[in-house]
Amino acid sequence: MVSVTDDISDLFAHGIPAPDAWLDRVVPEAGADERQLLASAWEAARDAYGDNMRYSGESYFEHGLAVASILAGLKLDAQAIAAGMLHDAPHVCGSRWPAVSRKAGRDVATLVDGVGRMDVISELHAPSGQGSEEADNNRTEALRKMLLAMAQDIRVVFIKLAERLHDLRTLRAHPEDEQRRVAHETTDIYAPLAHRLGIWQVKWEMEDLCFRYLEPETYKRVAKLLREKRQDRERYINKVTEQLTDALRRAGIQADVYGRPKHIYSIWKKMQRKGLGFHELFDIRALRVMVRDVSSCYATLGVVHSLWRHIPKEFDDYITAPKENNYQSLHTAVVGPEGKTLEVQIRTWEMHEQAELGVAAHWRYKEGTSSRDARFEQKLAWLRQLLEWGREDGAAEDFIDRFKAEVFEDRVYVISPRGDVLDLPRGATPLDFAYYIHSDVGHRCRGAKVNGRMVPLTYELRNGDQVEVLTTRSGTPSRDWLNSARGYLRTSRARSRVRAWFRQQDHDKNAAAGRQMLDRELHRLGVQDVNLERLAEKSRYSDLDSFYAAIGRGDVSSGYIAGLVGEHVLPRHDSETVLPQGPAPSGGEHTDEVSIYGVGNLLTRQAGCCKPAPGDPVVGFITRGQGVTIHRQDCNNVRRLQETTPERLIDVSWSRHAEKKYPVDIQVDAYDRQGLLRDITAILTNEKVNVTGVNTSTGSQDHQARMTLTVEIDDVTQMSRLLDRIASLRNVRDARRKA
Repeated sequence: MVSVTDDISDLFAHGIPAPDAWLDRVVPEAGADERQLLASAWEAARDAYGDNMRYSGESYFEHGLAVASILAGLKLDAQAIAAGMLHDAPHVCGSRWPAVSRKAGRDVATLVDGVGRMDVISELHAPSGQGSEEADNNRTEALRKMLLAMAQDIRVVFIKLAERLHDLRTLRAHPEDEQRRVAHETTDIYAPLAHRLGIWQVKWEMEDLCFRYLEPETYKRVAKLLREKRQDRERYINKVTEQLTDALRRAGIQADVYGRPKHIYSIWKKMQRKGLGFHELFDIRALRVMVRDVSSCYATLGVVHSLWRHIPKEFDDYITAPKENNYQSLHTAVVGPEGKTLEVQIRTWEMHEQAELGVAAHWRYKEGTSSRDARFEQKLAWLRQLLEWGREDGAAEDFIDRFKAEVFEDRVYVISPRGDVLDLPRGATPLDFAYYIHSDVGHRCRGAKVNGRMVPLTYELRNGDQVEVLTTRSGTPSRDWLNSARGYLRTSRARSRVRAWFRQQDHDKNAAAGRQMLDRELHRLGVQDVNLERLAEKSRYSDLDSFYAAIGRGDVSSGYIAGLVGEHVLPRHDSETVLPQGPAPSGGEHTDEVSIYGVGNLLTRQAGCCKPAPGDPVVGFITRGQGVTIHRQDCNNVRRLQETTPERLIDVSWSRHAEKKYPVDIQVDAYDRQGLLRDITAILTNEKVNVTGVNTSTGSQDHQARMTLTVEIDDVTQMSRLLDRIASLRNVRDARRKA
């Protein structure tokens, strides 16, 4: 198998090679299924690219094969390699892409589409020139996080890195301004990503190539210094390699020893950072020792220090204390033969693979399948916990993170019309975005466009979305925006600004609006004969008028009202006696659902006429031979029983530990439309509510639809949330609990 840095240009010396020759060269370990997948991708790529040429003078097909070869060197799976081969296909073949993608398969096409979505990073990278250097740095930081967050499959990031690496290798043919643009973008975004993913081969080559285009004179000077000493350095490395190999063999340690290549950019950065001259650096001459296990690493370290004198303060143990990206190795510097400094790295083969390929090292070919081992899952867990981002300040051992951000999986990165990248909590809506821009923009928001298309204000923003807010000249917020079940606002910041707006409005208007909202909510919940003063008393507000005003301002939600109704049972019709709550008094017995007072343990069942649910005010009726039937207090049958057999009515309350589902009837009135029942069913499914009965009717003249659904709920609060969500559907006029 090729390595990341291998040059396979010889394969193209006599034209495009045959698929089998390429497969034998770059993926010799692939199983039959992988070879078949890659052969299909090869044919799809030939069809997609045709004879189209890139600016650099090579064909798109050659570029695709080069990117695929880099991915093979990273030991990614066949799907990722195939996607690398086809990554430019949608751009080149245009409308033919859907047909071409079918040849490669859905999974490969999904990866290719993911790579295409990354193009927005390049469009947004260029600094605006209107802000400070710190603002541009923060913008770059946001773009890095956005790139990772946009990649639903982490392989997309590897494909993008491989594409960028080959672009840099062929950048000489481009104009100087394009060279500098690509190099700046790579230095800011892609090389740090390779660093964080631990893909050192890609990182070092990217940095060297960018250094060549950004600082050509300095690059040539450092490269010249390396060339002038190359023969002496190679002779010296061969000499110390033989000495250390012999010493390890005598100590019984199996090891491979070889010289470690030095990278021009890292040498220059270290000279700048430490204020050293070229000849003062310890690691111009370097060895790498590969052994079988960790114990051999430390045994080798002992041999090295016994052979040559150790330089104080030039030792790092990254095995005992690995770096954040899981890099492990022993680093030491010694005074070798001829009094010359020598750096030695010691690691196991597994550590080396992790160091060179990073997270990508954990993709493996197996016969007929590609799988991930358990340790790979740990690496992905680390990847998902990248909390600290900042500029990379030189060599890996010296970086210090300057900025802290939330885990990118909890954020969504969207783009403003000016091209700024804004991060919001995942699940945020265009209305949240409007309030993030400015409170006044949020107040006046009446619509939104995402990626150029109109969307509802409840649309859930996705990574990479370009958002435009549509406003009116003198708009005001809607109280519906504060209803969490409607889904307009997901961020506390936006909700607090809407509440603040309503809080500033006229108290009397809020109180009047709150009274209407409370009446409507109680009607929807099917609760009658409510003692409103008692509701206000049980809330945190001192009087009923303040309670109304709080509802009108949006400080009290429909869910809170449902909770009040459920927790504080209202007076019965014939007296002011309130049913007790909490633990039963002495002598009371508990069943699974209700607490019964004054009698022994009796069988209970819910009445089918009113279908009480936890939180409803209830009363028990002692039947003949069927235990106690539980009714809602406002049930018409209970009113009749109070007149005919009041002695058989007993006080009951809901048990605090009830976990049973309770059936209730919900009535929906709507203008009939196609898909209405499907949309209602989707809400019930999302809420994990079971439906036990559905009855629908539609008027032939006015097309008015009436639906009665019997659903099983946990409590009144859940029912309130269901009613809110159903009422927000298009064409629905009313959703309430059936009386």
